[in-house]
Amino acid sequence: MNKVELIASIIEKTGLDKKMAEFAVEAFTETVTEELKKGNRVQIVGFGSFEVIQRNSRMGINPQTKERIRISPTIAPKFKPGKALKDAVNNRR
Repeated sequence: MNKVELIASIIEKTGLDKKMAEFAVEAFTETVTEELKKGNRVQIVGFGSFEVIQRNSRMGINPQTKERIRISPTIAPKFKPGKALKDAVNNRR
């Protein structure tokens, strides 16, 4: 499912008009992004949580030259599904 299909599904489930559904999706993604940039965790009970993790520097291998290289530390977003979401996906039959 892509963003357009998500918006269409929200329209179908809520009866919102297209502009309001687009606004809701944009507001959600912007809010989660802003909070993660601040280093905060966003938790939606029953769905899951978004958080930021710190990846340490490590050694890697350049696949073209086979030379060992140092990979710099990075910050990455992470999503951890909640129990209700896991159960719903596992019982999809």
